[in-house]
Amino acid sequence: MSSPTPDALLGPADIRELAAVLGVRPTKQRGQNFVIDANTVRRIVRTAGVRPDDVVVEVGPGLGSLTLALLEAADRVTAVEIDDVLAAALPATVAARMPDRADRFALVHSDAMLVEELPGPPPTALVANLPYNVAVPVLLHMLATFPSIERTLVMVQSEVADRLAAAPGSKVYGVPSVKANWYAEVKRAGAIGRNVFWPAPNVDSGLVSLVRRTEPVKTSATRAEVFAVVDAAFAQRRKTLRAALAGWAGSAAAAEAALVAAGVSPQARGEALTVEEFAAIAEHKGHGGAAA
Repeated sequence: MSSPTPDALLGPADIRELAAVLGVRPTKQRGQNFVIDANTVRRIVRTAGVRPDDVVVEVGPGLGSLTLALLEAADRVTAVEIDDVLAAALPATVAARMPDRADRFALVHSDAMLVEELPGPPPTALVANLPYNVAVPVLLHMLATFPSIERTLVMVQSEVADRLAAAPGSKVYGVPSVKANWYAEVKRAGAIGRNVFWPAPNVDSGLVSLVRRTEPVKTSATRAEVFAVVDAAFAQRRKTLRAALAGWAGSAAAAEAALVAAGVSPQARGEALTVEEFAAIAEHKGHGGAAA
């Protein structure tokens, strides 16, 4: 039996009424699909392992269904919203539905990709229903910008969830998989049906859990240097690494020298490599003086 929805959380009628009052129509351009099921947002909060001392950052809160569920469980919540109308309305929704928690809520009206700092204590968790068209760049930006984020749970398009959580050797393993793994242990954490959204999307959704690595990848290369190798390797994913990394290294011979020095076969392809192997290749750029 699902528990009845207490008044604080938003149900389907609340969401539609709020949207009507605000004159909001979910837009495809911003990838907006509002969650209208209270049990789903509670499940997301539970799966995220939100604790009473957590400072949670949420990206793309929309009308506030997940925001309210997070406020029930966390110490404080900061929401980042780009949409003018939604950003203006959310504090009032929180104040009306959870007056005793309103002082624990902060809103940042901005594009998440431009956010470099947040009000209040550093965030310990990121929980979000990410707009599908910007999910990966926003996720990577937040992980890079806020090293205090230990645990992340994001809802994304099912295919994106598969890509983020893919292991080396998988057909869908690629740039998002490697870059996410640079920061965190990544795994699929469940599926979400289409009927819990308004409007119902024409794609399935998945939950991805990212737990920040306690020990960073051991390498003398910088993150930018490692990511440059990753980008080059997957830009031409059908090619061997010797060929795919020729531009990055200066020549195919220089790429081969770096690969051999890193202990990676020049005939391998990017989808076979771990993030640690990409880091080793980055460390050996220019190895043997063969670079142009």
